[in-house]
Amino acid sequence: MQTKKEKKVVAQNRKARHDFQIDDQMEAGLVLLGSEVKSLRMGRANLKDSYAKIKNGEVWLVQAHIGEYPFANLNNHEPLRPRKLLFHSSEIRKLIGKIREKGYSLVPLELYFVEGRAKVLLALARGKRKYDKRESIRKKEEDRELARARKRG
Repeated sequence: MQTKKEKKVVAQNRKARHDFQIDDQMEAGLVLLGSEVKSLRMGRANLKDSYAKIKNGEVWLVQAHIGEYPFANLNNHEPLRPRKLLFHSSEIRKLIGKIREKGYSLVPLELYFVEGRAKVLLALARGKRKYDKRESIRKKEEDRELARARKRG
């Protein structure tokens, strides 16, 4: 009998769900330094303007901010350094094929720990147009109004 793995979310990229239409999601491991792991456990991470790119057959997480660990002194890390993501080579080949299609990007949605290992939830996403964003906001407001009406009776 398998139990569901406990997931402790450190950071979320809420803006990505607003700016992109998410088509596919995948989980990847992160190659981190010790001070980065300790900083993540303190919740010092931000995925706001981050993205992933494929370079030389490897996937890299770029512009993800992991704050410095206050107790690391000289052995601290650079907060915005590119971090390698761990994928199988077959998964990377699939990603390369999908990224070549026009308009697709690799966007991180969440940064979390599973069984003590840092993971990132990466989404294959297509950018929304301005009218798409307006439509999703309108739909959210309608759903909220329906929920209020149901609550009133």
